[in-house]
Amino acid sequence: MLQIAVTGKPNVGKSSFFNSATVSSVEMANYPFTTIDANKAVAHVIKDCPCKELEVTCNPHNSICKDGKRLLPIELIDVAGLVPGAHEGKGLGNKFLDDLMQAKVFIHVVDASGSTNIEGNPVDPGTHDPLEDIEFLEEEIVMWMYGILSRNWVRLIRKVGAEHLDISKVLFDQLSGTGIAIEDIIEAKRNIEPDYNRWDEEDLIELTRNILHIAKPMMIVANKADLPTSAENIKKIKEKYPNVIPASAESEIALVRASEAGLISYLSGDGHFEILEKDKLNENQLKALEYIQTNILDVYGSTGIQDALNYGIFELLKNIVVYPVQDEHKYTDQKGNVLPDGFLVPKGSNPRELAYIVHTDIGDKFMHAVDARKNMRVASDYELKDGDIISIVTRG
Repeated sequence: MLQIAVTGKPNVGKSSFFNSATVSSVEMANYPFTTIDANKAVAHVIKDCPCKELEVTCNPHNSICKDGKRLLPIELIDVAGLVPGAHEGKGLGNKFLDDLMQAKVFIHVVDASGSTNIEGNPVDPGTHDPLEDIEFLEEEIVMWMYGILSRNWVRLIRKVGAEHLDISKVLFDQLSGTGIAIEDIIEAKRNIEPDYNRWDEEDLIELTRNILHIAKPMMIVANKADLPTSAENIKKIKEKYPNVIPASAESEIALVRASEAGLISYLSGDGHFEILEKDKLNENQLKALEYIQTNILDVYGSTGIQDALNYGIFELLKNIVVYPVQDEHKYTDQKGNVLPDGFLVPKGSNPRELAYIVHTDIGDKFMHAVDARKNMRVASDYELKDGDIISIVTRG
């Protein structure tokens, strides 16, 4: 299952983001290190389900279909708040940087209102610049990775020269356990001094930063976007960084809970909701819903929570959704379930690779594939497209 890490300093709304995205109950409190262990839970990304287009009723097995929207599971990791010096063990230190590296993509939650200082303690709104938080988090991760990369560096370089080793492979071995691929390292090397014998500390840090940007893409969730001091800060953040999503985790929690209680009709990511039981809502609840609609949904189009998850999986990690079936005419598996599974696969994948993702045995016995929509056989190297329904034909 694909993993996203939710990172940031204490008290910016990380746990609220995690809670709203996973509909679970991690402890939420306003003091540093509330999250002591990396909380893991299942969240979902959302795509249009083919069931409406095909006018069929689907029977999802590994995912959920709600009103023609397919909810596909991912794992979300809520990592304890980082403070400056974490790479040296300050705060709760290296353990949490280890937790971060499990994930394929980072969501960095910042307090867009500027109401928590660099240590994560409450201050007056607007008195802290959230740009500092973004810079410090990247610096902590880079310096932690640099510490791993530069360990025994002189000895390593001598060994590379004496044994005629591939420097990329040596760097890859140094970063073992971080989820970084050798291809990421090769690409990262292209923008620095080509002769590794001439690399100094600055070159190694630059290489580390390049590797991080390539292997572990990050987006910024500008939380508390509804507060008066947030708008200007969000504008500044967007001017300096890509992949910025304004959000209100508390608004998402309120809408999800109201929906679960049957008071409103709402699906995460929507820009509106419908009140179903107005007589069961008191005046304060109605005002709160009106506030969310006016100050979040009407301004930003959504609460930002689902947008962040979708952006991480579909844009930063470049995944698509493919639906493998056995019967290409009825879109069913061997038990007659319609569109039973949706799989997240890397863009550029082919049917043979899909077969292995479904099950190793299916991959080993792969013969060919059929595009169920067109009822047409496709080549084993056909590039799968988002929303494809593919029947995999196997031997025996």
